[in-house]
Amino acid sequence: MSPRSGWERFREGDWPPFTDLVRRVRLHGCAWAVLLVCLWPFLLLALGYPLARSAARQAHRKFPVRAYPRVVDPFMKRVQDTRAWTALAASALIFVVYGADQDLADLQAQYFLRVTTTPWLLLLTAPLVILAVFRMAPPSARPHMRANLAASGRAALWYFGAFTALPLLFAAMVTLSQGFSTLQPVFMIGLMGPVFWMLCYVVFASLTLVPSVFGVSRIHAALPALVTGVLVWEVAGVGVVVSGMPPGPLLVQLCAVVGGPASVTAVAWWEITRLRERYGVTLRARTGS
Repeated sequence: MSPRSGWERFREGDWPPFTDLVRRVRLHGCAWAVLLVCLWPFLLLALGYPLARSAARQAHRKFPVRAYPRVVDPFMKRVQDTRAWTALAASALIFVVYGADQDLADLQAQYFLRVTTTPWLLLLTAPLVILAVFRMAPPSARPHMRANLAASGRAALWYFGAFTALPLLFAAMVTLSQGFSTLQPVFMIGLMGPVFWMLCYVVFASLTLVPSVFGVSRIHAALPALVTGVLVWEVAGVGVVVSGMPPGPLLVQLCAVVGGPASVTAVAWWEITRLRERYGVTLRARTGS
């Protein structure tokens, strides 16, 4: 087995303790003195790192990376990454050429909208796509699909429970901090701990669950591509309805709105075709491992 990269160790919650991290930093005594004088950054790091480490370890323990596989060969992964970076570069180019200060605020609002709505759209979309694939599958394959569906359903419910708890904890933090205004600076630090921990937990769980679409490849290997191809159009539609069209001439706006989802759908369809040709995965004959 090849040694794990730093990113793989990071994703799997294998973080060194904060004391070991401090020992590895080679700083002169004067530098440490300056760091201690600037107490707030060091204090935030000393408090935040253990919380993030604990959340990462718990997220990995609940959702192990290797338990949520997705059939992706290296060439397929390079194509997906190339499409993603190309779309990011195109969006940045449109903003640089046609954007304004107000467009930057709209861009930030749209990004926040995608982060907050995509999980809920995924929760609504994935069952419909799974049902369609289940209906197309032969009767002999359905018991296996049904057994793996339960595991993905439990992971989704646990994830959305944590996702829902995050804004509730934040609202409780704001409410409690207003009730103790005289101790607000000190009290806020204590109240932010659970919110920060839950935020890190959701982020690290997302790194495992979102790319694999809650492990639905165990139900059928083509499901991640199918769900992604449908979800991207829903996210684009919500973005246009809530935030409006992107900046630029009409042709540029249409290309920006349609080009992203169309390219994702094309790559997803190509992925399904490649799964069929190279791995024998078909919608009507074979389920994912």
